[in-house]
Amino acid sequence: MAIRNVMEMIVRDVLLNNKQELKLTCSCDRCLNDIMAHALNHLPPRYIVNSDHQPYVRVMHEADRDGAINILRVVTQAAIVVSANPRCQEHKVLR
Repeated sequence: MAIRNVMEMIVRDVLLNNKQELKLTCSCDRCLNDIMAHALNHLPPRYIVNSDHQPYVRVMHEADRDGAINILRVVTQAAIVVSANPRCQEHKVLR
């Protein structure tokens, strides 16, 4: 039985759909994963067992305007933190 956190998919979608607006200093996989991890640590998880329920949970969050704005705010804050302190190999070479 697989347990899924739908919030991971929602955060990933928000991050990828707003990548240009976030003006990331780096968009490598490590930095994107760091942004996701930081954001997910500041958002409540939404676990499902039946993947058939995934669309319902996602639509619930998209329809909740305040919730969607909060997710975008948390992802934006995570992008600011990670962009200020990137831990990827590309930036280690530059330091």
